[in-house]
Amino acid sequence: MKKSFILAAVAAALLMSGCSQKKPEVDMTKQETTEKPAPAVTEADTGVSGVVGTEEVGELTTLPEDARLAKIKELEASTKKIYFDFDKYNIRPDQEANVDEDAQIFTSDAAKDLTIKIEGNCDEWGTDEYNYALGLKRAKTVRDALALKGVDENRMVMVSYGESNPVCTEHTKECWAKNRRVEFELLP
Repeated sequence: MKKSFILAAVAAALLMSGCSQKKPEVDMTKQETTEKPAPAVTEADTGVSGVVGTEEVGELTTLPEDARLAKIKELEASTKKIYFDFDKYNIRPDQEANVDEDAQIFTSDAAKDLTIKIEGNCDEWGTDEYNYALGLKRAKTVRDALALKGVDENRMVMVSYGESNPVCTEHTKECWAKNRRVEFELLP
């Protein structure tokens, strides 16, 4: 009897401690987006040009799909990453200028109709669960800061990649500092 009880307890422990899949933790509370159909594009519309950033780019909806996606990627590349201290989710004073620049980009005419995906990332220290939660806290802090600077909260969605999306894989302090960040993806 004791033998079968111990065997059952070991089997239950093995089942409960199985490997888990790493999946990003996503905040679905602000994912209300409305898709607007793009107007018909004529040959005259394909000549729309402009400079990316806070300057006027022209209506993205009037561009052909390939040009529109290229302009969105150009805007996205001009955004600044926000870096954090170890085990922290408050915006450092030296990163406030980056938040200001990002807010200017996101409130510009070029980006006014785009959804902003705020991606929270962590270094490899801590458990997976802790890092997913910390990444989400970092994304929320940046979302709140952008909202204070005039970016519509309904345009922003957050995702935490925890430690699963490193930009540097060396085991050094400099590398870990690069991974403690929030970055952005612009979605049509």
